[in-house]
Amino acid sequence: MPRFVIETVVAAPPQEVFDAALDPALHLASMARYGETMIEEPAGGRFSEGSTVTWRARHFGIPFQLRSVVFDIEAPSRFTDRQLRGPFGDLRHEHVFEPHPRGTLMRDTIAFHSPLGPLGRLVDALVLGRYMERLIRERNDALVAAIEGRRA
Repeated sequence: MPRFVIETVVAAPPQEVFDAALDPALHLASMARYGETMIEEPAGGRFSEGSTVTWRARHFGIPFQLRSVVFDIEAPSRFTDRQLRGPFGDLRHEHVFEPHPRGTLMRDTIAFHSPLGPLGRLVDALVLGRYMERLIRERNDALVAAIEGRRA
């Protein structure tokens, strides 16, 4: 299963970064380029243990829906989300937040694979791996800008 790790330093304390990462509105803002919307929102408007959400977005010109669940929340150090239903054979995203001399080290570990066996593995290797990394980097850049912009 393809897996990658992205580390991003944010000039803010771990609790603030953790809270921002669980904010659906910030997630939507970070994915605006892809027309992402929520067609099922988490109860209470924020992600908490067991929250489910259904996203709709367009990638590669194709509309997708992905339903995910948030779990293993340990404030302010980590949480995980995974696909319940959607385009992937499997998708898991672990978010870790650690103190860093400049604020917080945010570590995203993403493991995924496409359906369709050998054809899916080929798509993962040739296209989807790089695309997913770019997507998470864009999301993190938007998160950093929002968090650090509030602090300026």
